[in-house]
Amino acid sequence: MNSSSSSDSDKNDLKIQVSPQRWVQLGYLSLLALLSDWICFSVAASPKTFEESFVGHSAANLIDIFLFTNVASCFLVTDVVKKFGLQKSIQGAAFVMTLGCWCRSGLGFLPQFFGPEVANAVGKGDYGLFGALDPLTPPSADDGGLVSYTLILVGTILVGAAQPFFQCTPPLLSATWFASNERATSTAVALNFNQIGIATAFLVGGAMATSTEGLESYFGLIAVICSIITLGTVLQFQGDPTHPPSASEYEKRISGEVEPPFLESVKSLFKIRGFTFPLVAFICSITITNIVGAFIDEVMCRGGITDQFQVDMAGAGFEIAILLGGIGIGGFVDRTKEYKRVTLICIAASAALIVPLGLTEHAIGQEPVLLLLALFSLGLFAGPIQPINAELAVDVAYPCDETAVESVQQIGGNLVSALLVPVAERAARADYQLFLPPLESDIRGDVVLLTALAGIAYTFYTFFDAPLRRTEAEKKINVNNESESLLATSPQMNMDSTLMMTSTAAMMDAEVISKTTTTKGTTTDATLTPTTIANTASTKNKKD
Repeated sequence: MNSSSSSDSDKNDLKIQVSPQRWVQLGYLSLLALLSDWICFSVAASPKTFEESFVGHSAANLIDIFLFTNVASCFLVTDVVKKFGLQKSIQGAAFVMTLGCWCRSGLGFLPQFFGPEVANAVGKGDYGLFGALDPLTPPSADDGGLVSYTLILVGTILVGAAQPFFQCTPPLLSATWFASNERATSTAVALNFNQIGIATAFLVGGAMATSTEGLESYFGLIAVICSIITLGTVLQFQGDPTHPPSASEYEKRISGEVEPPFLESVKSLFKIRGFTFPLVAFICSITITNIVGAFIDEVMCRGGITDQFQVDMAGAGFEIAILLGGIGIGGFVDRTKEYKRVTLICIAASAALIVPLGLTEHAIGQEPVLLLLALFSLGLFAGPIQPINAELAVDVAYPCDETAVESVQQIGGNLVSALLVPVAERAARADYQLFLPPLESDIRGDVVLLTALAGIAYTFYTFFDAPLRRTEAEKKINVNNESESLLATSPQMNMDSTLMMTSTAAMMDAEVISKTTTTKGTTTDATLTPTTIANTASTKNKKD
């Protein structure tokens, strides 16, 4: 009895309140996401340097290994977070990522930063303490202080295994820490900050990794930065806040519902009406941004931009546009909850903006200005589709586990984009002629593929018509709370106002529950008559 009273007392002490700590939580999760994709694409801007340093191994294969490890790890995230909590899971993943960075860098870079004293202790030509762990693959004669490829591979797998803990948890962080009118923006920042990591890989990697020594210093710089961020995460990243930030989170806490294992959650998610629509939109968006980013060199070259620095800047601008679009458009969705309308507009705009990336009008020739405008605009419209539909999926699947929802989307998005990358690469070699002279032009096959993908996603998404369960739950709770607050603070208030407020709550309860009475094979809807409403209000007042 005492235990029950204590539990009821704890629930009564709960109040809806946001904490300033939420920005610290978002900051660390975003930085960890940035680092993970920076590491993944660290050699994308300098593949020749990497391949010259590790003969027989390609930068593209290293990225593929990272992505496949990422997909495998996505199956574990939900259950690990459920068992250990968000705080320990994020801190543990950050430590694993840091270990992977040091495997990739070794200690040979330290003399370049700290002088001859460290050089004597570590050894410039030695590839550091990690070299003793890998006698299988000796360094080449001119690899400086680089570790062996085996350690590069081990480090890449460790970082790939850690990344899903930063990619699949943004909706959970948003639900746990952020108010209902902040969640889409919060998720957009955390999900799309990895694009800044890719942009950083283009800018910093393109500038530093121009030689074997530069590649060594580059990997070392990433390891040092990752260590600093991980230390901050261990010291400052927290668990759940004391008070829930929204009505829906308040309801989940007092219900005490336990989430099933991940595979059971997946089965239940696909049975929920409307869940597949945000999944398809998410897959469409991530596939478009991944393929455009992967072939940015070819896209720019076709438009007349061949200078490597300009190509790197264009790639970085595309990734930054994705983040800015997510924040701006995500903020609008936070205020309006117009998930469907905004998503359809973004998909349609993306389909239109893909075309200039592979279209050449023979009478005009190359159009670099139009190409850049189309590329940056594509980032602004394609990027927000992911966080908006991550939040929509959580909304329609409420009260399912947010991490399970996002894990399913990440698995689907990464798998489909990985499968379509070689298809797009092959399609890029084909040109299709449009129109006849003097309007003759041609369009590249990969652009046709992506435009068709966007068209299919748009057509499918138009049929979305599912209830927003989390939004409805918040409206219901808010009405009930307002009614109880008025009764508690104004005992002598006008009875008609009290009755109206309580009646509204009762009507919303009836709408959400949709009670139906069945007698002798005849089904009739239970309707709320004025008498029923009055009785509900009277009963509630007596209880109070």
